[in-house]
Amino acid sequence: MGAKQSFEEMEVWKAARSLTHQIYLISSRTGFERDWTLKDQIRRAAISIMANIAEGSERGTNKEFTHFLDYSISSCAEVKSHLYVALDLSYLDTDLFNNTVKQLDSISRQIRGFQKFLRQNDDHPAR
Repeated sequence: MGAKQSFEEMEVWKAARSLTHQIYLISSRTGFERDWTLKDQIRRAAISIMANIAEGSERGTNKEFTHFLDYSISSCAEVKSHLYVALDLSYLDTDLFNNTVKQLDSISRQIRGFQKFLRQNDDHPAR
């Protein structure tokens, strides 16, 4: 992979950052904004996706990095679950729900692909 890449340069981290921004916008909408518990949970889960990519990238080995990416994938599922609650409570419409879920699914696929790459290069330092 060449020189060590900072997490800010990683496309998957950039996608997670964009998703987090989207989640903040969604959770600021009328109705959703007053549901403090759901708003806090979905925001924390979205932040966790990008934070675990960043934290894992600073670990010493690909094995450790892969472990942190597992957390990111789990957080993607958590955000998705919270989106279903928001949809059921009419905090967002079906189109916004579907577009955000597509974004989440894309990030999950990117992370899994990155994990596969890291596992194939398991005996090397992270990235």
